[in-house]
Amino acid sequence: MRTTVGIIGAGPAGLLLARLLRGAGIDSVVLESRDRAHVEHRQRAGILEQGTVDVLRAAGAGERMDREGLRHDGIELRFARRRHRVDFPGLTGGRSVMVYAQTEVCRDLIALRTKEGGPLLFEAEALAVEGADTDAPRVRFRHAGREDVLECSYVAGCDGFWGVARKAVPASLSRVFERTYPYAWLGILADVAPSHDELVYARHDRGFALLSMRSPSVSRLYLQVPAGTEAGEWSDEDVWGELERRFETTDGWRLERGPITQKSVTPMRSYVHEPMRYGRLFLAGDAAHIVPPTGAKGLNLAVGDVVTLARALAHEKETGSPELLDAYSETCLRRVWQAERFSYDMTTLLHRAPDATAFDDRLQLARLERIASSRAAGTDLAEAYTGFPVG
Repeated sequence: MRTTVGIIGAGPAGLLLARLLRGAGIDSVVLESRDRAHVEHRQRAGILEQGTVDVLRAAGAGERMDREGLRHDGIELRFARRRHRVDFPGLTGGRSVMVYAQTEVCRDLIALRTKEGGPLLFEAEALAVEGADTDAPRVRFRHAGREDVLECSYVAGCDGFWGVARKAVPASLSRVFERTYPYAWLGILADVAPSHDELVYARHDRGFALLSMRSPSVSRLYLQVPAGTEAGEWSDEDVWGELERRFETTDGWRLERGPITQKSVTPMRSYVHEPMRYGRLFLAGDAAHIVPPTGAKGLNLAVGDVVTLARALAHEKETGSPELLDAYSETCLRRVWQAERFSYDMTTLLHRAPDATAFDDRLQLARLERIASSRAAGTDLAEAYTGFPVG
């Protein structure tokens, strides 16, 4: 099998890259190790930056997002039982975010790919990337019970943190930067209308809490818990009781309860692999970087990566110049490190470390007071939350 760009992974990064390449007249083949049902149902991120929304619309993949997604013009910071709203459009010149789950983005992109006939192989497990430093890289994969080879001009590793693409970068060239946090998120899905019309980020002496949503009738909520916690350690009653304590305000606001349909625990870590390019292999999304979910940056960083890569490949096709391809890693990493910085800042601003002192607590409150009282500080948060420029 032969193509111009071999794409490993049919998550949002791989699927969007295939879509953007099609628009540029560049052929590709997408290999995905899981079946279609798994890809279309795995729960992941749900906040799309303004730039991500714009890219999906421009790619012809925004119709259902615009119909069913929930535009949000701000978030609420909650601390010391008080509430402060961060007004995104007012602080950024009109930018906002969209609540639309990664699951739905994947469904939309798969539907378009299937309708238009682009090669998309499910249950096609990539085994190795070979010859990445040559003019003819190959992806060895297993599909329908037999091994095959995808010959390419370029390989895009969009196969997540545990995929094979990053392993093709020699250890002697790799630099890894990472931090593991001593806490995790216990997340629930509940069949109840959200108790607030925008996301609520709560800092509490007992730990962080987040009120989010998947739709007007489904709430998504999170609690900070110790690293290593198992979801089954928390009963439904314990979850709701703790959420109520951490979201409590002085103005009588109430958290509405409902049936919990799913519980899971998300570990918290920061990770960056440099470089994001080796020869004709380009890493994108979780294959190259992980952020703690507090800043809602993971999916959006992946979109930034593939927009940069698609633009570079189109430039090479049109001009014959590899200039943008050669700059891919450097270009992406500028954005990645800003997102890592913001995600770290939000995480340490709102979570209480196990060894936190009274001094640490007062510093957190002082930082939150600064955001609430200073337009400059509020603008910095709003600009980062709604998205860094791509490229």
